[in-house]
Amino acid sequence: MLLLATIGSAQEMSLSGTVKDSLGVGVDMANVIAINTATQGLESYGITNHAGLFKLKLKTGEQYTVKVSYLGFKPESFTFTAGTQDAVKDIVMQEQAAQLDEVDVTYEMPVSVKGDTIVYDTDAFVSGTEKKLKDVLENLPGIEINDDGQIEVEGKTVSKVMVEGKDFFDGDTKLAVENIPANALNKVEVLRNFNEVSQMKGLTNDDDNVALNIKLKEGKKNFWFGELTAGYGPDDRYLAHPKLFYYSPKYSINIITDLNNIGEVPFGRSDYRNFTGGFRNINSRGGSSISTGADGLGLSSAQNNRANEIDTKFAAANFSYAPIEGLDLSGFGIYSYTGTLMKSERTTSYIISDEVESTTSNTDQTVHLGLAKFSVKYKPNEDFQLDYDALLKQSDDNEEIDVLSISSITDQIVEEKKQKPLSVNQNLNIYYTSNENNIFAVEAQYLYQDEDPFYESIRNEFAFLDIFPVDEDQDVYNFNQAKSVVTNKVDAKVDYYRVLGSKSNINLTLGTTQSNQNFNSNIFQILDNEDILNMDENEFNNEVAFHVSDIYAGIHYKVISGIFTFNPGVTLHQFNLKNEQLGTVVEDNLTSLLPDVYINAQLKKSENLRFNYRVTRSFTDVSNFAQGYVLNNYNSLYSGNRDLESALNHNVSLNFFSFNMFNFTNIFANVAYTKRIDALKSGVNINGINRVSSIINSNFDDESLSASGKYERTLGKIKASVQGSLGWSTTNNLVDNAQRTSNSLTQNYRGALSTNFKNAPNLELGYRYTVNNYENGNLETTFYTSRPYARFDASFLKNFIFTVDYDYYNYTDDADTISNTYSFLESYLTYQKKDSHWEYGVKGTNLLNTTTLNRDSTNELYFSTQAYFVQPRYVLLSVKYDL
Repeated sequence: MLLLATIGSAQEMSLSGTVKDSLGVGVDMANVIAINTATQGLESYGITNHAGLFKLKLKTGEQYTVKVSYLGFKPESFTFTAGTQDAVKDIVMQEQAAQLDEVDVTYEMPVSVKGDTIVYDTDAFVSGTEKKLKDVLENLPGIEINDDGQIEVEGKTVSKVMVEGKDFFDGDTKLAVENIPANALNKVEVLRNFNEVSQMKGLTNDDDNVALNIKLKEGKKNFWFGELTAGYGPDDRYLAHPKLFYYSPKYSINIITDLNNIGEVPFGRSDYRNFTGGFRNINSRGGSSISTGADGLGLSSAQNNRANEIDTKFAAANFSYAPIEGLDLSGFGIYSYTGTLMKSERTTSYIISDEVESTTSNTDQTVHLGLAKFSVKYKPNEDFQLDYDALLKQSDDNEEIDVLSISSITDQIVEEKKQKPLSVNQNLNIYYTSNENNIFAVEAQYLYQDEDPFYESIRNEFAFLDIFPVDEDQDVYNFNQAKSVVTNKVDAKVDYYRVLGSKSNINLTLGTTQSNQNFNSNIFQILDNEDILNMDENEFNNEVAFHVSDIYAGIHYKVISGIFTFNPGVTLHQFNLKNEQLGTVVEDNLTSLLPDVYINAQLKKSENLRFNYRVTRSFTDVSNFAQGYVLNNYNSLYSGNRDLESALNHNVSLNFFSFNMFNFTNIFANVAYTKRIDALKSGVNINGINRVSSIINSNFDDESLSASGKYERTLGKIKASVQGSLGWSTTNNLVDNAQRTSNSLTQNYRGALSTNFKNAPNLELGYRYTVNNYENGNLETTFYTSRPYARFDASFLKNFIFTVDYDYYNYTDDADTISNTYSFLESYLTYQKKDSHWEYGVKGTNLLNTTTLNRDSTNELYFSTQAYFVQPRYVLLSVKYDL
């Protein structure tokens, strides 16, 4: 190692210096490149830090042309011959009043900074083994793909992915990272402080808004491109994955399909719930939150997209079209079918009753998901913009669960859940600039939502004989419950911005939210002879009309002073709640003044510290006001409370972010604290493993604290990162009419080291450690998960690519009653000749044939740990054709 270091130092020298403007101030994030005069190749590059410092590594004895550039300054260049000693050279740049729209660039910087945009030349960061956009992004400094498949930049979740400036399935980034081919990429542009409305940029706080724009290679424009993949293996395992893309200046089309039964889920129920379609809360600064509820059945979800058996069919299409200048039409359609078989073994320890329940569950779930969106953007000039969006979402969900429950009694239970919820969301926005000092924004959103969850349980023993007037002279108890929830919600507001100068403005807001919900439910018993026993008493039926009105006016002042941006504000709300049921009306009127404060300290161009404080008032949905009994599952019964009031929340957060392009160091950290006053609390009565719950506004305050941070640095071809997060919460509930405090502390830590060589194998080694500590009353338990992992990829014999993913889990608890180790190994070997359209591969999933994995949970009632069964080993032969 000493010999190599000596040789390296003899062959290379450092050219460093400072780039300054005409006033002697260091220029932050200027591009500095060194071009070898003999080879005309890009030898070295660098980006200045906040003080204007740069450093280049150059080969001794070679002559270079060093070029310096930065937006708004005249480019500078000089000739330099590298000697045997390190050298220092300072550069002074002169301001340039006007620049050409386009500049011919002979040499591309691997990373360049243009204002709020960071541009990565992807060819400088790929090794040739990458298949998808996801693989490329993970190589770029400051960009990460999280466990949910979403893109994160500098610790912020990316809200939008565009290709050639056109939306790619607006509202989700997972479809982009999993489907855009890596070989189509030319550049990745990170758009920080992103705002789709040019008039609004600088008026609002967009620090957390990040978008990605993908630039394609020239051969991928005005041509169809994509790939057709098919695979087959033993046990009739199959994979078919065609995808096609077309991009031109006027229109674009993306088509993605996927059919497989090997457990690869391109779009699941969690993706469906989180898919916003680009819609946002238009009253995010106003301080009020009115819930409309969702997923009334609580369907089971697969863990980490793994299950005992998964069958998937998926199709999606996205388009954009610009018929005339200033008018853009776009939209998408998505269909997904997932058939899932889940099996689990759970042990649940109930705190109050000291009962222990052991269950074995087999779940058969089929889910059909459909989404469609249409958008219009009309911008005839810089002073006016009109946006219209319509998003349709509908699903068809069916789930049957066979449960063997063993506690003080043994019961065989069959549960069936089904629903076809529908929602239509429409959005209309108008932005108008009267003159440079007066800007208006009108935003309106309408939501229609229709939910129809149906629940049935058939069992040998019925848990609530003392409550329901059941017919006990039956072989089995067949209980059914039908529900209907219809929601109409309108949000509308008008914003006026008075620009007081280049560094300050006043924002006046006038708006309203009107939410109307109708909730109906009834419970009935089906007898052995198929007759129906209706339960007509009020306790077992609900017919509720629920209305929430919020009329508000707000004022915010934004001013920039030195490195600080201050944006305090206050919003005055007049709330009116009304619920009608059981022949009477309960009404509540409330006036509330809700302040918020935003402070940003811009320490450097790419380093800031942000503080947020906000008081919010939250309102629950109609289901919690319905006083008639509702069956949640076989051992849980619920009754609402029509006298509920809103909860007040104090939210404080502090965020730090630093991205140093000089040495490719990325640091971010955030701390958030929430205190809930008059929060909604569950009041529960326990009988063995069965519970009857309701809800109240409690005088007990709840608190939660979360913190996370990450340090990442790239040293040449090696990237190292350390990150961690913790979440603490304390909640108070009524259990058997007594206060019970529950504390939870979760900790997650991760360290990783990865390489990015172009002509050598690459390896990522990492270690994750998770601690979940739960405390309920006088009982406490802790679960630990150790997870070392490795990723390896290599290109060999010119035409072969080999990748391996390995994850090891060690799951234990502090009482040494649980100890389970398991691991997952996946591998992929492909062969493709240079310039050939055909690729052949062998893919193996779960090669170690792991059968189960573990998860744990807790609440104020019980501790639970579960063994969850997953798919066995699969091996597929695949063929891919590149278009």
